[in-house]
Amino acid sequence: MNVALFIPCYIDQFYPQVGIATLQLLEKLGVNVSFPLNQTCCGQPMANSGFASLSGKCDQNFVSNFADADYIVSPSGSCVLHVKEHLHDDKRKVAAEKIRNNVYELSEFLVDVLKVENIRASFPHKVGFHTSCHGQRGLHLSSMTELVAPSFSKPEQLLKQVKGLELLPPTRPDECCGFGGTFCVFEEAVSVKMGKDRVTDHAQNDVEYITGGDVSCLMHLEGILKRQGSKVKTIHLAEILNSEV
Repeated sequence: MNVALFIPCYIDQFYPQVGIATLQLLEKLGVNVSFPLNQTCCGQPMANSGFASLSGKCDQNFVSNFADADYIVSPSGSCVLHVKEHLHDDKRKVAAEKIRNNVYELSEFLVDVLKVENIRASFPHKVGFHTSCHGQRGLHLSSMTELVAPSFSKPEQLLKQVKGLELLPPTRPDECCGFGGTFCVFEEAVSVKMGKDRVTDHAQNDVEYITGGDVSCLMHLEGILKRQGSKVKTIHLAEILNSEV
């Protein structure tokens, strides 16, 4: 199995520890991981702003970097969904289609491909999980509460394997945090209010950490927590799953 690690630009620039934790976790699970050095932005910011047609060079570069991988894994549901829905390369259509079919969000890869049932990690803390919209509604990583259907969550399935971790669900488990990519720039007041509501919901459970599979959502919540002077911290799912026993 040849797995290429796709690290989104904002993780590379601001939260490199998440990329490192993802790499270490996959290697602990026996995966042979490569990191294409010429990878850059997948083009999601342009698509969020209505300019997906201008991300052609990003698409071509992505195909050049990841065409040979059996699987592509990323600790970012939103970027994975963007690649699945928007990646095109007129000169390398077959390669682009292969990538769209073989790119996975981290928890999705661990549960569906590796079928991990014993993560062998320890994190003795009270934790709230934030369900990101892209992961839930786009990648179907978890069920939606408005549907009359069986309940499931691939990230929570992994978190429940972590020794000492107490998972405390919020009252409204699949409510948006308000980040929404460029939405938090164009609709700042609404975005902040939505984030505050999310923080308040988790704080009612007296959690020590809020975790999730999208650093973008966690970054938004982290900013609100810091401005409130809260002791609650944010941490990516990969960092918890990579914690030592």
